[in-house]
Amino acid sequence: MEKIKVTVALSGLNNIDSPGPGVPVIRGLKESELLDVRIIGLAYENLEPGIYMHELVDKTYKVPYPSDGVEPFLDRIRYVHEQENIGVLIPNFDSELFTVMKSERILKEMGIRVFLPTLQQFEERHKSNLPEFGKKYEVKVPYSEPILNLQDWRGIEEKFNYPVVVKGKFYDAHIAYDREQVSIYFNKIAAKWGLPIVIQEFIRGTEVNVVAMGDGKGNTIGAVPMRKTYITDKGKAWGGITLKDSAMLELTDRVISQTRWRGGMELELIRTAKQELYLIEINPRLPAWVYLAVASGQNLPEALVLLALGQEVKPFDEYEVGKLFIRYSYDMICDLKAFEKFSTTGEL
Repeated sequence: MEKIKVTVALSGLNNIDSPGPGVPVIRGLKESELLDVRIIGLAYENLEPGIYMHELVDKTYKVPYPSDGVEPFLDRIRYVHEQENIGVLIPNFDSELFTVMKSERILKEMGIRVFLPTLQQFEERHKSNLPEFGKKYEVKVPYSEPILNLQDWRGIEEKFNYPVVVKGKFYDAHIAYDREQVSIYFNKIAAKWGLPIVIQEFIRGTEVNVVAMGDGKGNTIGAVPMRKTYITDKGKAWGGITLKDSAMLELTDRVISQTRWRGGMELELIRTAKQELYLIEINPRLPAWVYLAVASGQNLPEALVLLALGQEVKPFDEYEVGKLFIRYSYDMICDLKAFEKFSTTGEL
């Protein structure tokens, strides 16, 4: 069977201590038996390692930050499209998704396909909306409240017991053991990611995760559960192992079926000592550990591109249990001229 040739543009090339999903998504696409992929990287910073991984990324372009607005983003994508003829665009950061979803019709007119959650799906799974999400879909979630300032926290503090989890609207989460720590983390996260800040009930238990893909019609294309075996001080998984867990898979199927989820997702869960599963977060895209799913037999990046192209994708029905991933640091040596070229021209 002849492979489908397609140019895929994607972000998330910051393969550092808090890695983006870009490089593992690329690895999955490069290993596809159905796709012949040319990879175009989209980078925000000059030192994102993926820019210089020429064995994985064919060419990289610098793009404006999502906070710059829709028009600068579209102008840059138009330019890249003129040079590269993008077939599929995969945004890998939460902060990009709103901009890309709002631009989906325009991108389609340009000939660029995406496969993302709808605006409703994106909004209702927000951390600040998680209590309502839990009620609507009958999923256990920790109690939480969004706040805009520290005075708001003092008004609701009695509703919580310490410790509490202080979360940013896109990224970052810290456990606070008293009012002073809440204040410190509030200011730190707000300065980086803006408001609101979410205060969430702390649930004791084991953190487990599921990476999954929905077809937008209520069907689960694939799902792989994982338990983190090593967590960094930033809360990122630096090691994990696939699990055989029917309860996690049932919960994932139920969420995808009821929401009719479209695209990739990660469910962050806590399993308590009583074996109850609490949903603490839904990330509306493939996570940085998605290559574990690929290695376990479910090439979800491949499925994402095929769905974006309108191809029929057969759901995965199994994965390898007990597959382990371990991240490591690697000194990649680059030529200063390459860095200078990207810094000055925005292309490499």
